[in-house]
Amino acid sequence: MHTRDEQLAVERLLRPHFDRLYRLAYRLTGNRHDAEDLFQDVLVRAFDKLDVIASLDDPGSWLGRVMYNRFVDGTRQRARRRLVVVADGEMSGDGVEGLPGPVSAELDASRVESLRSLHTALGKLSDEHRIVVLLHDTEGYKIKEIEELTGIPAGTVKSRLHRARARLRELLEKDGTEPAP
Repeated sequence: MHTRDEQLAVERLLRPHFDRLYRLAYRLTGNRHDAEDLFQDVLVRAFDKLDVIASLDDPGSWLGRVMYNRFVDGTRQRARRRLVVVADGEMSGDGVEGLPGPVSAELDASRVESLRSLHTALGKLSDEHRIVVLLHDTEGYKIKEIEELTGIPAGTVKSRLHRARARLRELLEKDGTEPAP
């Protein structure tokens, strides 16, 4: 049972970051199930560190860093186990349809197809490039925030972002999808 003070601390310190943390978890993992597991894991760890979080100027960055590190650790553990090998095209996931947020009637077939093409192109990027482009271009993290989150120097983040965008442009042009201006 949690005390009233702990509940208030969670509300004050953690809840303002829930939406951004969940979106980050979703972007890192690519599906709702794994995102929910990662999100929950980070919240459990954060609960044990409420006193540390209370002393931080920017708890959102710290929480994002914890999430990124947990994601990387989990990826490394799964890579070491190599339980299942999935061939291209066999992977089932939420994909574009699984993106959080309401689906509007205005989302026409051509836009859905463009999103699918983009999703496919993103899947062809290396993990290091995909993560940087998703954090910056999709989630709106600044270069400095990505540096703090990932521990990758800002110059490397900029370089990866440039290369990822160029590769996406190349893949989308090859696919026949017009890249956004």
